[in-house]
Amino acid sequence: MKVINLGQTDSILNKFVAQLRDKKVQKDSMRFRRNLERIGEIFGYEISKVLNYSEKQFTTPLGIATIPTYDDKVVVATILRAGLPLHQGILNYFDDAQNAFVAAYRKYDKGEDFHINIEYSSTPDLTGKTLILADTMLATGASLEIAYRKLCEDGEPAHTHLVCPISSAYAVEYLQKNLPADKVTLWVAAIDEELTSHSYIVPGLGDAGDLAFGKKK
Repeated sequence: MKVINLGQTDSILNKFVAQLRDKKVQKDSMRFRRNLERIGEIFGYEISKVLNYSEKQFTTPLGIATIPTYDDKVVVATILRAGLPLHQGILNYFDDAQNAFVAAYRKYDKGEDFHINIEYSSTPDLTGKTLILADTMLATGASLEIAYRKLCEDGEPAHTHLVCPISSAYAVEYLQKNLPADKVTLWVAAIDEELTSHSYIVPGLGDAGDLAFGKKK
């Protein structure tokens, strides 16, 4: 699995990530959501560079313009609920894409032990398509792997781009071991080295879903 860390290159992306992490800025949920959306737009633009292109002709009022545009049939997917603003940012650039959604979350069994529970998924046929699967945080990698495999029950994508702005080093290694090496690319903006015994990323940013949409029960 190829890993592309956009945060290693100086760009405006790092400013948006810094604001996501800043506990003072986090008090403004609208700013938090907007930053996620803008980060999604940046990832969408970067992913567009690695798609398959061919030249096509377009009629203007004065003649014919030949322009290379991408040929991939794109499906933009996300894990509810924290991934929604990120999803929207990617969709802003792939506005003709189909969409897919997975509701996956940690279900605690006893103490701090948990398993990943999926209650809902909705997806078009993915056969031969380019899947962009987005989630804000990648802690252990388990929920993203399960969501990916759930979506692939409806056809195998030609290639999958995983978009996870903040990931733990543990999750990167986990996905490299458990997902197809030649058919998956992981895009991140930061890789944090520490993952606590409760599977929280440090320094991380906290609970992205709560910060974007308010605390849940």
